[in-house]
Amino acid sequence: MKKVEAVIKPFKLEALKEGLADLGITGMTVSEVKGFGRQKGHTEIYRGAEYVVEFIPKIKVEIVISADLVDQVVTKIMESVKTGKIGDGKIFVTSVDNIYRIRTGEIDKEAI
Repeated sequence: MKKVEAVIKPFKLEALKEGLADLGITGMTVSEVKGFGRQKGHTEIYRGAEYVVEFIPKIKVEIVISADLVDQVVTKIMESVKTGKIGDGKIFVTSVDNIYRIRTGEIDKEAI
C-alpha cells in the first residue's frame, strides 16, 4: 500500500477530486496548509501598508491506495492540477505498513 500526498493550488481541488473519481477513488483527506518553495512569498498592500506574505495558502490531499494504482493516480493528479506556472505543487509517495479501520477492526487492504 502507498500513501500519495499532493500539495496543490486551492482552486485546483475540485478538478483533482473529479479526476480521481474517474479512477474510482472517492476517499481522501484534505487539509488547508501554508508553505513556500521556489515561489517564495510576495508583497501585498493592505490599507496603505505594504507587508510580505511569506507562506502561500495551499491544499494538501492525502490518499492511501494499493501499490498497483500509484502510477495511474500520480498521472491523474498531474493532469488535473497542472497550470504550467510556478507553485503548481508537489507529489510525495510513501509506503504504508499497516492500516486499521477503527470501527470494524479491518486491517490493510480491507481497511482502505
